[in-house]
Amino acid sequence: MTPGLGIDSPAPPINVQHWLRGDPLSNFQLGKIYIPVFISITCSGCGPALVRLAQLQEQYRDIGIEVIGIVTADEALAEVDAWVTKWLPNANIRIGFDYSGQMDEDWLKASLSFAVPRAFVVDRDGRIAFIGDLVKLEDVLPKVIDGSWRASAEAKNAEKERVAAAEIDAPENALRDRIRAAADIEDWKTALSAIEEGIILFPDNIWFHQKHVEILIGVMRDMEAVWIVLGQFARTAIERNSEDWLLAALQQLYGPIYDYSGLPLAERSSMANELSERILRLCPQHDAPLRYYSYRTIAFYYHESGDNDRAVDLIEQALKFVDGEALPDVEKHERMAQLLQTLAEYKGEQVCYGGICAAPRKQC
Repeated sequence: MTPGLGIDSPAPPINVQHWLRGDPLSNFQLGKIYIPVFISITCSGCGPALVRLAQLQEQYRDIGIEVIGIVTADEALAEVDAWVTKWLPNANIRIGFDYSGQMDEDWLKASLSFAVPRAFVVDRDGRIAFIGDLVKLEDVLPKVIDGSWRASAEAKNAEKERVAAAEIDAPENALRDRIRAAADIEDWKTALSAIEEGIILFPDNIWFHQKHVEILIGVMRDMEAVWIVLGQFARTAIERNSEDWLLAALQQLYGPIYDYSGLPLAERSSMANELSERILRLCPQHDAPLRYYSYRTIAFYYHESGDNDRAVDLIEQALKFVDGEALPDVEKHERMAQLLQTLAEYKGEQVCYGGICAAPRKQC
């Protein structure tokens, strides 16, 4: 598979329908380096990426580099604007909103980029110099600036590796597109068939299992079928003994999203308890970010199942993990605020930590 957009390709046009921050930009100016980065408000890593982009802009502003955030989303403009404000209240970069999907086609799909955040670098001659993630961008950018990157063997090898990885991911992403297309027209039989195909073809991908549960319980309310699927999901997670799989199975089995009435409560609780205990045994092997996420997920199960003291203890431990992390201020505040709101609900009283306070929400 050959991408339509790669290193040395002319940069596609800017096709933004609404500029959320900064003056409109209609084309790339020759002699200047641009860094368009594609983000989405539903992507967990995109908020922190937005903060890092603002830092990059400040770092390189004086040498003619401009960072542009491109939000690709189906959500309403007000929702996107609120998300940007939360992560970047004092925006110093242009941020455009592409709700038509045209830039997604011209940039992401054309370059075989299947995930966000995704960074591009448009060189001084209007051609693409780099496509990849932000971590690699920070190493590459100084070489783009001094003109040594694009013609280097390192750049060519990086592009070959990127395309090779994309070719491996392409069949999986094509199947995801089939599932989304079927869901868009509410053809649930076709969607389920494609999901089951994905579970067989891509056994290491959790997403297909999660989507299976989502459609069966969240849309079709087929409680008999979803109970079988949930059981298999949990058994697979236990066999793998992977914290990612165990957490994903627990979230599908005992989360705030679905109405579980109609499923056997005792059996569901027993299954969730086994998943939780296995996750807790694995937690000490991992760093603080994953432990924070794990504790928050397990705490919800314990709270819902009646062991509120254990739920409170887990949230308090998660707060300490977050407090000890080296995170951007906005991201740390966001995590702390979420945990404190949960803790306030569980304790039924106002709680404070590190200058942040939260109170239980009033019941209507």
